[in-house]
Amino acid sequence: MSRSATDRATVRGRRPTPRGRASGPGRRTPNYAAGLGVLLWLGLVALPLYVMLGASVQSRARYTEGGPLSFPESFSFTNYVQDFSNGFGRYFLNTVVVTASVVGIVLLLVPPLAFAIVRNRGRATSRVFRLFLLGLAIPAQAVIVPMFYVISSAGLYDNLIGVILPTAAFSLPVCVLILTGTMRDITDELFEAMAIDGASTRRVFFQLVVPLSRSGLATVVVFSALQAWNGFLFPLVLTQSEETKVLTLGLYNFQTQYGIDIPGLLAAVVLSTLPVLLVYLFARRALVQGLMGVGGK
Repeated sequence: MSRSATDRATVRGRRPTPRGRASGPGRRTPNYAAGLGVLLWLGLVALPLYVMLGASVQSRARYTEGGPLSFPESFSFTNYVQDFSNGFGRYFLNTVVVTASVVGIVLLLVPPLAFAIVRNRGRATSRVFRLFLLGLAIPAQAVIVPMFYVISSAGLYDNLIGVILPTAAFSLPVCVLILTGTMRDITDELFEAMAIDGASTRRVFFQLVVPLSRSGLATVVVFSALQAWNGFLFPLVLTQSEETKVLTLGLYNFQTQYGIDIPGLLAAVVLSTLPVLLVYLFARRALVQGLMGVGGK
């Protein structure tokens, strides 16, 4: 600010402000529209949670009498105990096995594949990458009938392995896309420095690429885990017995079994969504950072 401008500001009784900074009371005006939008969004999110949690801790008679918005007079965990006595524990364990296996397969295959795609710019590698991208355009509903015949011919029908393999296969395209975008953000100077030190490809992968791709790996883990945990189509078509059913089919059975016993059903919903909510709360930052790097360079 020039000397003349400073003098004029002093004469007018105002303190000179740095260039580019807003002055006056207008910059402190609260944004009421944004606050109202936040309150509306909070209400939309909190109301279903309140209905679900409130109904799960009250009896069927109290829920029928008071309705879905009624506050429970007494908290009872009878619905949760009844869910486990009706096979919910087995469904939960099967879902954990499927989810852990899918995540393990994805972590075993996707990082080396993404590393090869990023570092090898040959035609064969490019075609493999395009093949995986083509998988994004194929919905599971379009191949469920051939998948049923393949799983049955392999002797994996009504087996958790028959659910794990197609679930992992349909998670690979998105996971490869996410992780290649993350690995492309690693600069060539770092690879050149490792090469000058005489590092092998194995050492570069484990000591450079994997540590710098933590956000992408976290995103891949969360995405594949959610795909496996919430999967419904493959378990519905590829399993039949009670011993191989997962949570999504278990909730479907609870709905038909209880009929109008909504508190028992919502208690099962709370138990099934709790692990997903915990994973999201602890991994949301890494999930956002990994998705931001999908585009790559």
